[in-house]
Amino acid sequence: MIGISADFDPVHNGHVKLIQKGRKIAEKTGDEVVIYLNKEYSANHAPFFADYESRKDMAIKAGADRVVPIEGLHHRLTLAYSVPIRIAMMIEDGAVDYVDAAGADVSIPLIIKQAQKFAKKGIFSGIPRHLPNRNVIRWFAVNEFLYKKYHRKMNFHIIPELSMGGKVSGREIRRLIVENDMKIPEEVKDVLPKSTINILKKGIKNGTIPGRRDLESITKRMNTYSRSKLMRIAHLNADAINAIIKGRFYREEAQVWATFRRAGYGPVLTRLAISALEQEVSKKEVLNLIKSYEKQSIIPPDQTVNKVIERAWFVSQKKDHNLSASEAHKKFREGIKLRKSPCMSFDAGLSIRSFEVEQLKSGLNAGIYVDQNGVVACEIRTDEKKIKSPLKLPGEMATYLRLLIDSHFIPVQAKVLEKERGIRIRITVEE
Repeated sequence: MIGISADFDPVHNGHVKLIQKGRKIAEKTGDEVVIYLNKEYSANHAPFFADYESRKDMAIKAGADRVVPIEGLHHRLTLAYSVPIRIAMMIEDGAVDYVDAAGADVSIPLIIKQAQKFAKKGIFSGIPRHLPNRNVIRWFAVNEFLYKKYHRKMNFHIIPELSMGGKVSGREIRRLIVENDMKIPEEVKDVLPKSTINILKKGIKNGTIPGRRDLESITKRMNTYSRSKLMRIAHLNADAINAIIKGRFYREEAQVWATFRRAGYGPVLTRLAISALEQEVSKKEVLNLIKSYEKQSIIPPDQTVNKVIERAWFVSQKKDHNLSASEAHKKFREGIKLRKSPCMSFDAGLSIRSFEVEQLKSGLNAGIYVDQNGVVACEIRTDEKKIKSPLKLPGEMATYLRLLIDSHFIPVQAKVLEKERGIRIRITVEE
């Protein structure tokens, strides 16, 4: 089987060349050309312009033999996690060859050299932006990494990206159509196969194109959820949550984007966070998904749930190592061993009044959050009222908890605990 993984939103002449390359390989091998098509969200976490059935139809008419949907990944996981899962799926389905495109001036030996470096480290997140074709590098690297599991890997065939005075991109095609009042401009028609043009026209006429976000659900959650409730949603760190609270009231998508940019989120992470809000993706949901693929040895060692927890613990203990936070992160990446295992359950004190103490009893849930001053706190709902309090923790434990909160997918549970010395909050890190 010859595999191609894509959004195809919409299929343009560059995509046709990918499929044609697959067909040439198929003429020699007798294999079928199969498109692994992202279904609900794009690989970069955006809603699709053209719906799945339209894009599937475009792919078949462009020469593909079959289309396989990729579901449930791109509103939950970053590319560092979704790429290994997609490649593993293709290998398990019997893909022998893989076709992709890269810049016309790309050096395949350089891509392979860079990919082998990342594969050796088992790190597929944070590939430097200055590297050309870094997404292709990631695919090469993961293909090398998964050889350890499958004892085989796909043969990569890289063709030059289509260029007409600049890279032909789906994003630019979509922008030009939208700006032309949903009519396909002539310059866009020049880079689209006739079948794609016809499918787009039909979808636009029927109202299925363009796809849109559920802005009502997104803004409702951003306008009404408390800090502790927002904390349960994946890919929202403390800075983003505080920016959301500060930026209320939301009506327009531009306001949503501006809030995440103020919180330091880049475009890709902003799209992922908005998609997680849209679908109300919980941290626990993402953690369980990652763990399920860990059991299949698909997730690289440096990206496992335990590694994320261990990194937070190591950095929080930086005083023991005489390191700054940045130095501690670097040392951990180099493979330094922990002096002691991460603490998975610990108690915190409260700063509350005596009459509030009387309302608390063991077992009550406590919602963890970070307040506007950057202090880790909790919120407890009793039958009578809502009690808020900063958490009393040693400095290193407060740092550890904050790093876990900002990890994007490690859930932290907290409950009230009555002890001889008074009320405590028992904090548990979910594995």
